[in-house]
Amino acid sequence: MDGKHMHIGEVAARTELSLRTIRHYEEAGLVVPSARSQGGFRLYTESDVARLMVIRRMKPLGFTLEQMRELLYATDRLDSAEDLPAGEREEYVERVRAFECTAAERVRDLRTQLARAEEFAATLRERLASATPTT
Repeated sequence: MDGKHMHIGEVAARTELSLRTIRHYEEAGLVVPSARSQGGFRLYTESDVARLMVIRRMKPLGFTLEQMRELLYATDRLDSAEDLPAGEREEYVERVRAFECTAAERVRDLRTQLARAEEFAATLRERLASATPTT
């Protein structure tokens, strides 16, 4: 290895994803190892790690694999070295913008749920404190 590639175990440690999850994302076409070792082992680059981090961040927001695929395709097209026609570029920018709006909405919903959960936990703590005799 030339130092630019990582084995799946290192990628799993860096992304906090299991080997099984990384392989699942590969099977789903979301990430493709950049290379294979002579022994056939998957080899990943920093770019692959960044891609997996996007996927990891989308998962708790409830995005489907198809939605992940759609966003990654749009960002791949925007990041490609080829010049895109202005209309096509704007279409991909709009897709990414729509994902950003959806993500922001879902984050707000999660914050509301978290606040309710914290209130519930505080209520239980108060109940326990009043029910526990002090000595």
